Amino acid sequence: MKNKICTAISTLMLFIPWTILFLRTFDWALESPVAEIMISCYAAFMIFSGLFTIVAYAKSGVKNKWMQVCLVINGLYAVGGLAAFAMMIPGLLQR
Repeated sequence: MKNKICTAISTLMLFIPWTILFLRTFDWALESPVAEIMISCYAAFMIFSGLFTIVAYAKSGVKNKWMQVCLVINGLYAVGGLAAFAMMIPGLLQR
């Protein structure tokens, strides 16, 4: 049962970062404070989803084929989230 729950959560975490494309179509989402906060939240979620999937795969023993796919994709999301935070650091230091 734990295997199915972890796999379902990791699967849901695959699609949530793509909702930013829908939100960015609104004008209010492109303004400075909102855009920075939104990107930060999505980057944090992507890092969390990557870590959750890594822990579920390695420590909890959820090692099915679909979880391997989720591990690769969420791992790439985590790297992308770290890159987004790294690109924000110079702007935060200038304030």
